[in-house]
Amino acid sequence: MFPAKLDPKIALYRIFLKIWNSVGTNAFPNFKLEQSETIRGLQALTPKPRQAFLLLSVEGFDANEIAQILDTDAATAALLVAAADHEIANRIAPAHVLIIEDEPLTAAHLEELVLGAGHHVTGVARTHRDALKLAHSVKPNLILSDIQLADGSSGVEAVNEILGELEVPVIFITGHPEMLLTGAKPEPTFLIAKPFNAETVKAVIGQALFFEVRSHQKGRAIPAERRTAL
Repeated sequence: MFPAKLDPKIALYRIFLKIWNSVGTNAFPNFKLEQSETIRGLQALTPKPRQAFLLLSVEGFDANEIAQILDTDAATAALLVAAADHEIANRIAPAHVLIIEDEPLTAAHLEELVLGAGHHVTGVARTHRDALKLAHSVKPNLILSDIQLADGSSGVEAVNEILGELEVPVIFITGHPEMLLTGAKPEPTFLIAKPFNAETVKAVIGQALFFEVRSHQKGRAIPAERRTAL
């Protein structure tokens, strides 16, 4: 049964999904949905788009790899991801998003992506001080943050101070991911390297809001809410 001509990881996911889709597991018959917002949210998505969305946003496969896993073509895989994006957008209330980014073109691009996804931008902060001021002015539902800011201050420290008062999803978007991926705990729940892909950013924004992932102040445990089922 194992598709030997494919990359082993892709082949493993492909055979797993064929088995998964052949049985009634997708209904979660013995699970009490009121116990988990994540499972209830996943149940609301159509199975195929849900699988394509999770393969992209959680497992990190690209469009061609998703097509191979789902035994279809790249165009169909792209349509499934787009369908998932649409379903998720219809189930997420517009969020207030704080952008912490000192590079004007990058900040403008992120603002365009956020607005295009139907959310609101509470402001764009270029420094640690600006970030705290904006967060106090309008409480964000999501933070997109760089690591190094215009005045030499740290986006991580700014986010950490904000998380001392709020628990909101944080997506770090940086050209220096190695500064966060040190092996020390806690590691960031969401991390996107620059130059970033617009579709990846939109997918991760949708994932963070859809699953209601919460980031916490440095030194506290990060919850494992990303452990989702296909």
